[in-house]
Amino acid sequence: MSEPAAELPISDARDSLADVVSRAHYAGRITSVTRRGQRLAAIVPAELAEAIERAEDAADVAAAREALARIDEGDTPVPLTELRRELDPGAYPGGVL
Repeated sequence: MSEPAAELPISDARDSLADVVSRAHYAGRITSVTRRGQRLAAIVPAELAEAIERAEDAADVAAAREALARIDEGDTPVPLTELRRELDPGAYPGGVL
């Protein structure tokens, strides 16, 4: 059974952390922690976090397999220095890594 999601100001979450964690664990409640109405974080059941991690790991493995298959088919790998420049060109002025 899962309780509906909730939002809680960070000051209230601090005061009732044990209860928020217990509701996540026992009732499956997801609680968004907010500051001035903006969501900062979420307290989720451990099973949900673990499922997300497994899904991310599976996506990473699939992407790695796809990249290796492209290399096997003759694609040229992108050097790490080039990838870093593509992802954040301002962080490496003049190409210095």
